[in-house]
Amino acid sequence: MSDEEPVRVERRGGAAILTLDRPERLNALSRATLGALGRIGAELGADRTLRAVVLTGAGEKAFCAGADLKERQAMTPDDVRRQLGLYRTELGWLDRSPVPVVAALNGVALGGGLELALLCDLRVAAPHALLGLPETTLGIIPGAGGTQRLPRVVGEARAKELILLGRRLSAAEALAIGLVNRVSPEGTPVVDDALAFLAPVLAGAPIAQAAALAAIDASFEVPLARGLEIERALYDECLRSDDRDEALRAMAEKRRPSFRGR
Repeated sequence: MSDEEPVRVERRGGAAILTLDRPERLNALSRATLGALGRIGAELGADRTLRAVVLTGAGEKAFCAGADLKERQAMTPDDVRRQLGLYRTELGWLDRSPVPVVAALNGVALGGGLELALLCDLRVAAPHALLGLPETTLGIIPGAGGTQRLPRVVGEARAKELILLGRRLSAAEALAIGLVNRVSPEGTPVVDDALAFLAPVLAGAPIAQAAALAAIDASFEVPLARGLEIERALYDECLRSDDRDEALRAMAEKRRPSFRGR
């Protein structure tokens, strides 16, 4: 690993695995890391064979411990403000991805690390993972979307509790409140478990999956009546796809469909 290449990319079939590769810094989010993630997002956006993205960290200690505090010490307040802007410009593609994005939490996910995981559609945690947004105990608030995304995942009251108290949750506690979707079995690498969890997605219909993600995301931004219109339009796109015809043929022929994203 080097700060010039702080994120590794690996392909396993239709899944791209992105690994934050700064284990000596607990995979903290440096400017170089943010820039690398932005470049990778642009490259993956042009890949028509991509079916899912898995985001994880190197080592077994940390998914991401948040901002790189060593780098942050040399920053002025204006530098910090610019850094927060990078969270939106370089990481926004994770939130808008037409293919499902899963955070494989191999360890600590605190502060900006949990905010990074909240950008993802789903979260799978190793049993020893620790999650939290401790910013208020440091005199600030979650500034990379935590105050907005956490309530959408766990509800307003629970989000206020976690943020105001700076509570840290075990993987089991996070599962109980819906902050993570799954806790991997002991002894199973979390990335392998996340890929197994994603098997129906990797074999599924990409157009339908993208439409479902778009419709769900729209539900947080528009009134119900408008959301239903968006849902109807996206349903119609699916109805006109070759994948829909393939699904009907496969059903009639009593076989598994072979979706091609057309």
